Amino acid sequence: MLTEIDRVLLATPDAAGAAARWKALLGAEEAGRDTLPGLAARRTILRLGTSEIELLEPDGTGAVDDALKRRGRAHLFAAGATSPDPAAVARTAKAQGAVHARADGRDYLTLTIEGAPINFVISPEVERPQVGGIDFLYEATVLAADQAGAVAKIRDAFGLDETCFTTITSETFGYTGVLTLFEKGRLHRFEVITATDPDKTLGRYQAREGAGFYMAFAESRDLGGIARAAGESGITIDRPDARPAHLNADQLWLHPPSLGGMLLGVSRPTMAWQWSGHPERVERIDA
Repeated sequence: MLTEIDRVLLATPDAAGAAARWKALLGAEEAGRDTLPGLAARRTILRLGTSEIELLEPDGTGAVDDALKRRGRAHLFAAGATSPDPAAVARTAKAQGAVHARADGRDYLTLTIEGAPINFVISPEVERPQVGGIDFLYEATVLAADQAGAVAKIRDAFGLDETCFTTITSETFGYTGVLTLFEKGRLHRFEVITATDPDKTLGRYQAREGAGFYMAFAESRDLGGIARAAGESGITIDRPDARPAHLNADQLWLHPPSLGGMLLGVSRPTMAWQWSGHPERVERIDA
């Protein structure tokens, strides 16, 4: 059983530069540095919200170095989730064909989707005080051409209940998707999306990159503060035209160069329920 998205892991050739961006834009705080021999990587751990951001820099030949060479740039390397029983999650995933390694008190799992390695890290549940400009991570997005096949592989590997899932469609960005919600009534999930318009940004990205992690999403009570820190470049804001500037936008996106290689969406509290099966839970803003 998975309970929460608790971290994202970035492969980067410049962890110091990436860390500076996360600190400046979102108020992340450094929590430690070490090495991960199993990935042949040096790790910088940042606290952000109640989640963590791990910046992985190659330390020799290994999975992180291979990923950077394959993708040619910094990118979202893995998504992390918590479980009250990580060993049981690992057993289920292994039985469904996932590659498994146990290290650093965590379970590393790799699924192959459309020929690409999709990496996950499963950790024990832990409570952390909130830090910085976001409240928590709740989504990691996998891009795949065969949406049904990718959803089935993730569902079976993690023993997820399909009755909790919901679908999503965006004409603005040109995709359809499935939200593989971990539990009823909670936002945490992996999202699987497929481009529907080859001429839009996502369609071009899918044609160029193939299957892989595309982005993550977080919730924040202070979208205005994030927007002010980002300035006018490297950010897209979704705000109703009539809403006063002192009130939160509905959501925003920090473009990959702003955070050292990763696209991050941020929604205001409860807004994600608009597309997650319970629009009645969205707290309305007057304008």
